[in-house]
Amino acid sequence: MAMERAALAVVREPTIEIVVPVYNEERDLERGVRRLRAYLDAGFPFHSHLTIADNASDDGTRAIGERLAETIPGVGYIRLSDKGRGRALATTWLLSKADVVAYMDVDLSTDLDALLPLVAPLISGHSDVAIGSRLATGSRVRRGAKRELISRCYNALLHLALGTPFKDAQCGFKAVRADTARRLVPRVENRSWFFDTELLVLAQRAGLRIHEIPVDWDDDPDSRVRIVPTAIEDLRGVWRLMRSGPSRLVRFAVVGVASTIAYGLIYIALRDGAHSEAWLANFAGLAITAVANTVANRRYTFGVQGRQGAAADYAAGLIAFVLGLTMITGAAEALRHLAPAVPHLVEVIALYLMLRGWIDARLQVVTANGA
Repeated sequence: MAMERAALAVVREPTIEIVVPVYNEERDLERGVRRLRAYLDAGFPFHSHLTIADNASDDGTRAIGERLAETIPGVGYIRLSDKGRGRALATTWLLSKADVVAYMDVDLSTDLDALLPLVAPLISGHSDVAIGSRLATGSRVRRGAKRELISRCYNALLHLALGTPFKDAQCGFKAVRADTARRLVPRVENRSWFFDTELLVLAQRAGLRIHEIPVDWDDDPDSRVRIVPTAIEDLRGVWRLMRSGPSRLVRFAVVGVASTIAYGLIYIALRDGAHSEAWLANFAGLAITAVANTVANRRYTFGVQGRQGAAADYAAGLIAFVLGLTMITGAAEALRHLAPAVPHLVEVIALYLMLRGWIDARLQVVTANGA
């Protein structure tokens, strides 16, 4: 509360623009906008404007958004011809005349009482960027175990690959000083889901202050986010950001963690989507990721081109595959006998822990060899 009081004392009439990016949200748009605007009008201490940023919706979102902007004071509407959450944020933030720009998801998964703690350090000048975190100490989160696992894996990858100090890069609840946004946003290449992560990494590299607050989060089960395509996009973005010169050890670790995430996605797809047996899903996941892991380490970790040493490298990859298959299949079979009714996601978590231990062991070998 001391920070909020300091903000009120330093700046008397700051302005906040809150952007709600939407794509085909005709079901939730009016309810979310009215609830958010009512909250702001009831006691939010700063001048605020709410902007609906329509990402080329092709349902009734446009008509609803235009009507809300015409009938509710403090609500605006902007339509973009192309999709992309990052595109919507970049457009609206760069056009904004407010002192602080922010955004949140239309489903209002984050408890709105976190809004003041989010923007106060920006208004007071304490910080440049503020983010909500579902993984910080003190947060209270209700969401499925699958999304929880993917989120933790992704943020662990960011920490390992890019040295990020923040705990949750993708929470849909962020704010930025407008002058900071004008400096950073034009440098962000991604205009889709990776926009958040890239913005934060650029802020970190620029030496800006990032303030992270725990939030209460109630996940929307009808989220429009497609997990697998988004995960692939994010992995590509991480690789692009880390190409500026990370150590061989970091590149090796990133390839290992990325392979683990890919393995988990393949396993879930085969078990839940194709209804495959556990051993088949395990075999397929390990086979695909073992080959990809070897190719990636040859090219990116050690910079090997062509066929130089290919036979030895792929033989080592085959040995790793056989050892991993033996170890993880044994763990899966033990789990099946001990708890035959266990959900598939619990299987994935157990196998993830086994794979993580395997990667840690391989990292120690690479470190000992002076990577």
